Amino acid sequence: MFEKILYPTDFSDVSLHALHNCLPDLFELGAKELHLLHVIDITVAELQAFELEEIYKNKLEELAKTLREKGIDVKTSVRIGIPSLEIAEEAESIGADLIISPSVGENVWRQMFLGSTASNLVRATRRPVLLLKYSKKDDSFELPVKCSELFQRPLVALDFSECSEKITNAVAKFRELIEKGILLHSVDYGKIDELESNIEAAKKRLEEIAEKLGVEFEKEVMVGTASQAIIGTALAKKATLIVIGKKGRSIIKELILGSTAERVIRDSKLPVLLVPCE
Repeated sequence: MFEKILYPTDFSDVSLHALHNCLPDLFELGAKELHLLHVIDITVAELQAFELEEIYKNKLEELAKTLREKGIDVKTSVRIGIPSLEIAEEAESIGADLIISPSVGENVWRQMFLGSTASNLVRATRRPVLLLKYSKKDDSFELPVKCSELFQRPLVALDFSECSEKITNAVAKFRELIEKGILLHSVDYGKIDELESNIEAAKKRLEEIAEKLGVEFEKEVMVGTASQAIIGTALAKKATLIVIGKKGRSIIKELILGSTAERVIRDSKLPVLLVPCE
């Protein structure tokens, strides 16, 4: 299991909901250490940022106290700067295994193309990011899966690039929690007359990866657009989580073309574990 978790909070309703209702489940599953972080956005607070620092330190300590009463080892930190960059730097500083970022509503995912903290963080960090995608229900929030079951049936998307090894290394951290996962590869390359041989080669590669992980996986080789294959298969196979790699590309290219990871983040209703490949 990911042992050291970094949880940046902006004290929004969804952030506090996830902190109190989801994070404790992950510590029941084997997480060891929680780092709470708040970043005072220097572009918004400007000269007031340093005056606010002590206030937010106290607010974080109040949250930490509640979690410590549940037996969770919690540390707190306040930074001043640009949120995505400060979160990435904090993750490196503490050696975080995982960053968790909750969001709610479709509008948040439209912001993936407009420069939200979540999308900028994904571009900035070299650490895995778990995006918890909540929907609003009455006066509360809900995930499509229980946090305690998040890692039971992951769909792991692999393109057989160098990135795939980093993805499987991330999956290995929670393999003891997997009941039966899905390994997926999409064949969207090669000539028509090479299609059959490419599919057979992909099946063999997935078999090898499943054996290496030592966990039971269904193996799926699809033909066509990768993002559609990932989302459609995750829904059909009742996955609890999508695991995908994020390759380094320029922001301009992502804005114009999008990437498989960006499309999955935008369109999937399931939580997404994004593994940076840089």
